[in-house]
Amino acid sequence: MKRRDFIQLSTITGVGLSLSATSLLSSCTNEVKEFHSPEYRNLVFDLLKDWCDGMIKTQIVNPSDPKTHGLLDCPACETVHARIMDAVYPFFYIAKATGEKKYLNAGILAFEWGKNVTREDGAWTNDLDPKSWDGTTVFGVIALAETLKYHGDLLDETTREQWYNRLDSATKFVYNRFYKVDASNINYGATTIYALNLIGKLIDNTKYISRSKELVAQVKSHFTEPNALLFGEIKGKNKKKLSPKGLLGIDLGYNIEESLNNLVLYALEEKDEELLQLLKKSLDTHLQFVLPDGGIDNSFGNRMFKWTYWGSRTSDGMQPAFSFMANHNPALGTASFKNTELLKQCTHNGLLHGGPHYVSHGIQPCVHHTFAHAKPLAMLLDHWEHLPKIDKTTPLPRVIAKGETYFEELDVSLFGKGDWRGTISAYDSIYSPTNDVRQASGVSIGVLYHNKVGLLCAASTAIYKMLEAYNQQPQPGEDFALTPRIETLKDGVWYTNLFDLEATFTSKDETNILEYSAKVQLKNETFEAITETASNFNLNYTATSEKLEIIASTNEAIKTSTAFVLPIVSPTGEKVTQVSEHEITIEKPDGVVKITSNSVIKIKDTPKGRLFNMVPGVEAVPLMMPFEDENQVKITIKVI
Repeated sequence: MKRRDFIQLSTITGVGLSLSATSLLSSCTNEVKEFHSPEYRNLVFDLLKDWCDGMIKTQIVNPSDPKTHGLLDCPACETVHARIMDAVYPFFYIAKATGEKKYLNAGILAFEWGKNVTREDGAWTNDLDPKSWDGTTVFGVIALAETLKYHGDLLDETTREQWYNRLDSATKFVYNRFYKVDASNINYGATTIYALNLIGKLIDNTKYISRSKELVAQVKSHFTEPNALLFGEIKGKNKKKLSPKGLLGIDLGYNIEESLNNLVLYALEEKDEELLQLLKKSLDTHLQFVLPDGGIDNSFGNRMFKWTYWGSRTSDGMQPAFSFMANHNPALGTASFKNTELLKQCTHNGLLHGGPHYVSHGIQPCVHHTFAHAKPLAMLLDHWEHLPKIDKTTPLPRVIAKGETYFEELDVSLFGKGDWRGTISAYDSIYSPTNDVRQASGVSIGVLYHNKVGLLCAASTAIYKMLEAYNQQPQPGEDFALTPRIETLKDGVWYTNLFDLEATFTSKDETNILEYSAKVQLKNETFEAITETASNFNLNYTATSEKLEIIASTNEAIKTSTAFVLPIVSPTGEKVTQVSEHEITIEKPDGVVKITSNSVIKIKDTPKGRLFNMVPGVEAVPLMMPFEDENQVKITIKVI
């Protein structure tokens, strides 16, 4: 059911929620304490409070209508985001920290609204439909358990007992639902490990603790060799299914923002040294994909249809795992700090927006991003005394990267040459073969970043589809892929190297130059190569300190209009100048990007002068360079 229909058609009346428990706030005192890492803590606290204020602005207060009373009314989506149990914990934390009743009221209202999606078996469903996805109950039980553990004293005894009873029924459901670590995507199994351990100790239930240990034994086999990337993000029952290239289902967004968090929290609580050593290696690997500004490079992840530049839309955020493990590697703390700064930059009017350019393109934020990412910030603050020192003094690996780093489990290469940072992807693991959206593949550029001017290229899905209708925002305007590519149309069918899962590449890394050479085919969405025109292309990328060069060429006859498409990330307001038919400049705050080509450079006409894609939430200037008299397009990108 659509959100507005749900709100408008609801006619059930009720007496409303009693908030007598809020009087207990008067007994809370705001002690003046000195904390370590004060700059980072102030950032986390202020952002969390801003988000709580923003969520309160969206909360419906209508005691006569229990079906809407307490609901967070999303500014962007025509759906009900039912997972607002996540918001209870951050509301309660800020209530105690500030002594302000409005936050406690909001948390109680959010809890009470959860009755609208409560099933007899204890689950909270992810939608109003009682037959809808129920696995997200595990996130709700963690939020409720953390609330009761650290802030249950804000509730009167009767209410607190009711909440513990609700926790008990929901945890029983989780226990039965996730009986093995790969009963669903690996993020659920990993989260269940922490949830059952947390709640087992909170309510003294050894059965839950035992199950968490059983799941830990299983999850240790879900890390790849040699880089300890967590796998198991793939649709279907077989979470160890291999792609044609022999690759496993891996999504950096879910790993960084959810699975590793919960595994770290469990391992630290249980002092599981074997798991901790595995997690240290895994975190160091995942750290290499954090961009210099704190962005998370999930351009190739097989669930990147939910990628937004700062992470993944409905997961928790990287802060717990990266912060708690900063004593192992201080750069993990830098990553968490920088990513939190990025979250703040993407926050406007109290709500986290799903990308850096929402405001410049006039896109409303989905409230789901805010309540999902608020919960771990509250947890971080409740455990601050257990955190190591966190600052930004240790540089990120991608800031100081030199040369190529290849990840054989992904068929993905990261490179650094001078100030250029990039990702080349030939990863072929598809999350949903029956409803393919296609992340960066086909030896395409997933991310191009320059240390002076920032993000220049960012892949989107090849085709934007609502695989999770209640967890994605509709694409505004034209669905135009932002992944750099070769493309052509024949009889109205789109052919591009983005659909070539068999593409391969080699690399040569020397002191002053880094070269990638690829052989790709132009294919359609059903993997069929184009015929009666050029299909086989060579695709070469060359990086030096001074420039990045792209050469696409073929020895075959080009008989249909074919072009190299290069969307350059650029928010509305940056000046774009067509210097000549073969040169375009884009003025950014800290430098000018100059793009030249042997082909005519055309800027695709757009209503707003920019195209916007929900993945990863950025605007771009779409440059088109057709193959004309030559069978080669050569492009040079410089920053001056």
